[in-house]
This record gives sequence, structure tokens and C-alpha cells, in this order.
Amino acid sequence: MKIISRIKGGLGNQLYCYSVAKRLAIANGAELVIDDVSGFERDHQFQRKYMLDYFNISSRKATKIERLEPFERVRRGIRKKIERLKIFENRNYIEQEFDDFDSRILELNIYKDTYIDGLWQSEKYFKDIKQEIKNDLKMEAPKDKKNLSIAKKIKSCNSVAIHIRLFDQSTTNSEANVKLNYYQIALDKMESTAEEPFYFIFSDNPKKAKNMINLPLDRTEFMTHNSSEESAIWDFWLMKQCSNFIIANSTFSWWAAWLSNNEEKSVFFPRLKENKSQWCWDYDGQMPLEWQAIEI
Repeated sequence: MKIISRIKGGLGNQLYCYSVAKRLAIANGAELVIDDVSGFERDHQFQRKYMLDYFNISSRKATKIERLEPFERVRRGIRKKIERLKIFENRNYIEQEFDDFDSRILELNIYKDTYIDGLWQSEKYFKDIKQEIKNDLKMEAPKDKKNLSIAKKIKSCNSVAIHIRLFDQSTTNSEANVKLNYYQIALDKMESTAEEPFYFIFSDNPKKAKNMINLPLDRTEFMTHNSSEESAIWDFWLMKQCSNFIIANSTFSWWAAWLSNNEEKSVFFPRLKENKSQWCWDYDGQMPLEWQAIEI
């Protein structure tokens, strides 16, 4: 019996896809199989790539037959339509139906090979196997001197990772980006609660990020060396070495904070009061209860 997980999206969403499937496989005594192809081959807009090979994941990759090839798109579409006619607990193709936490996933009793297809953005899906997930998502350290040097500095101080994600690069004031006051409020709170924090700034646009917050420059370092799409994984590795976090509305920094080994970490995240429906963020159950929300 197999759970076949269709991996898709950026790095953060890929980690969600894997983790919920891992928990489902453990709970049902099933083999976990990774479909690392079908979720990416038609991603023409973002051109994302499968990135879970950087982690300590031992599950095997799906065969062409398990990926429903040939004519995968047609066969998958037909299968989805058929399965939707069944009651949820009897389906063998489990598709995400809404964004908020769906407790039915935890109660599934799998009795035959089953596909799971969704982003499932909540730790509630796998919190009860947290240590297994953290073991699977360990990464080997990079080999280059620059990243290793910064990692050493991160470990030597009370490090705070600040992630500034600009979904709209044209202006920092776009509705697609978190409002600037979020970062300033979070920074002020971190300054008042953490002892001598040192800030490491991670951003997809470091030049603009430098002008977005009033930072203590003697305790701040901007990460600019992992500038290519391929090297962004090492920004993620560095980020999760940090002790505390001010995350963006991004699953990339959500996972870096969640995977941090500091059990007493402070994590601030933006809670969006307006236009929540247009954000892929802050769904019911997505944020760990010990993390601190800043409403903006």
C-alpha cells in the first residue's frame, strides 16, 4: 500500500506537501512515494523545480506508472472527477478542498494506493511526528567558505533572521507585500525582549530591503551572496541556523523558523487584518500557537 505525494510549488510548499504525506504514511503503515515530476512540468509561469533532494529524505521517487503516465494530465483529471463523487473518507485521490486546516486528513484510514495532492499549510497535519519530520528535513552544510563563515557568526551571537519577501518588485508599497510597519513593529518588540540581538537580513531584493527598516547597522548583516535561484537553498540553510525570527508572509521563512533547533525561539509573523482572502497566508491552523502575531 502506497501514499503517492504530488510535490509542487516553491520550497516551502514542497515541504508541506512532503510532511503531510509522511504523517499519513506513518499513521497507515503505508509506503511513501514522491512524485517529483508532474507538479513542475507545467509550471511555465514560475518555473519552479523539485528541491527536496537537498534534505535527508529516503522515500523513493514515483515511477512513470505511479505518476499516471502516459497522458498524465488527462488521466489525473478523470481520476479527480471520479473520486469527488465519493465521500471523503473513501477517496483514493485526496485533493485539498480549502485553505484552512482540514482535520479529516488526520482521520483517514487508507486501504489501497492513494494519491495526496495539496499544499496543506498547517503544522497540525504533522505536529505529532515533529521529530521525524525534523530528522527528514536535515540538510548537509554547504561546502563554500562564505556560507560556513556566516553560519559560524550566526551561532556565535543571539541571531535573528529577518525575511523580507517582495512579491511585487515594482514598489515596496504594493498590496502583495507586507506593510513596512510590520517589520518596524517586530524589530522594536525583538529589541525589547531579546538580549543583544544581531540581525541577519534575507531578501529576494536586498537593495530595497536596506531602506525598509530602521536597523541598528552595527548589529546587522545583509545576505547578498546567495543571489542566484540555485543558491537560494543556502539562504534557507543559513536562516534556519538562527535563534529567533521575524518572518515574511512566506512559507520559505515559516519553515526556516519551524526547523530551527532553538526550542526557546521568538518568532514574529504578520497577521493580515484586511483583504485576507487574496493572501496565501495565515490560514486557520497555519501558525504555531507559541509564535507571536503582529496585526497589520
